[in-house]
Amino acid sequence: MKDLCGIFGIYSKEKRDISKIIYYGLYALQHRGQVSAGIAINNNGYIDYYKGLGLAHEVLDKEILNRLRGDIGIGHIRSGSSVETTTVNAEPLVVGYKQGALALAYDGSLVNYSELREKMEDNGVIFQSSIDTEVIANLIARYHREDIEQAIIKAVKDIKGSYALVTMTNDRLIGVRDPYGLKPLCIGKIGKDYILSSETCALDTIGAEFVRDVEPGEMVVIIDGDIKSVKTKEAKDKNICIFEIIYLARPDSKLDGKSIYLLRREAGRNLAKECPAEGDIVISAPDSGTVAAIGYAEESRIPYDEGLIKNRYVGRTFIQPTQELREQGVRIKLNVLKENVEGKRVILVDDSIVRGTTMKRIVGMLKRAGAKEVHVRIAAPPVKYPCNLGMHTPKKENLIAGEKTVDEIKDVIGADSLCYLSLEGLLEAVGGENNYCTGCFSGQFPVSKDLL
Repeated sequence: MKDLCGIFGIYSKEKRDISKIIYYGLYALQHRGQVSAGIAINNNGYIDYYKGLGLAHEVLDKEILNRLRGDIGIGHIRSGSSVETTTVNAEPLVVGYKQGALALAYDGSLVNYSELREKMEDNGVIFQSSIDTEVIANLIARYHREDIEQAIIKAVKDIKGSYALVTMTNDRLIGVRDPYGLKPLCIGKIGKDYILSSETCALDTIGAEFVRDVEPGEMVVIIDGDIKSVKTKEAKDKNICIFEIIYLARPDSKLDGKSIYLLRREAGRNLAKECPAEGDIVISAPDSGTVAAIGYAEESRIPYDEGLIKNRYVGRTFIQPTQELREQGVRIKLNVLKENVEGKRVILVDDSIVRGTTMKRIVGMLKRAGAKEVHVRIAAPPVKYPCNLGMHTPKKENLIAGEKTVDEIKDVIGADSLCYLSLEGLLEAVGGENNYCTGCFSGQFPVSKDLL
């Protein structure tokens, strides 16, 4: 249940055409998921919705957007990394229960999902999907007597893991962030209308002003055009997922007031200091390695240029649902710019190596195109440990760095040299603060290990 997702919500006091605003918000968050998309809208107390498999623009056409009208709405996109790729697992999840109707959009991973679901099933609860969100919905319904806010507070006390959650009732929009701040969630505003979004880039896309990030362990409630803050759980030491910085977030987003672009560029600079190489050109594995490659080139004073051309209509290979689809994606996603690499010593910069499959193919493509040498430089430490808190890295035996040394990885991918940025170098690049979850590198996760 560990999908990469993007969530978006709006409460419109100015009665805007919110379905289109949500659509453009999801479009800006498309990098966070490419398998399903959906929108739910409150229309005078009735929640109407539409969801399906595909990208936002494939699922949500003009006719659907014109139909979905109201003053409160939420949207969701999913990567499909871990759950069955079916429409029933698409979100938002809309449920009816004794107290009315509820819509939820969720990003994260409940590590006690199986335990909670099994208890509910033993008590006669019937599930329609295999997503974490349905467990949360059932908890809220169980606890909802008089006050929906108290019901959500009680529900999140039962769950363990990472979560950014946007919930809509017939009169309010609610956002919740886990007590570690593992998953991002921010607040924006257009005029008198409030926005909730996974990333600030979606706020920029719709012309909204960034207000602030939702704090770890905080619930924000938007009703009657006003916003209030409620603590759901005591905030823990902040542990933002480091992969939000190095891979997941768009470079033009900000997280906790920090520019993702500048942090990645600084990581590339530190990489050049720690892992110098004699080369003629610095290139990136587009797009996630591009900013770090620019930083590497600036620090090393080796010219940066394009060596790989990306087909922009192919999604991220790492978050495709199967290995076969990932490999097919690599073949059609990238092509070598032979004129720039032929006869040259190439320094190839990327954000990470997870399985090694993609990097092996890229190195092979570069050498077949005539690259004299290929030196791989990674702007993060080796990914050695599986993550069940929202990154959905595979089992340890499927992580190339979990089983092999750096030299062995170099030989597997066919590079002339391989070097990773140290954890110290990465943390220095992001501000010198150790308020990030780095469990995929160190094995130390903020949630108790027996649940992972």
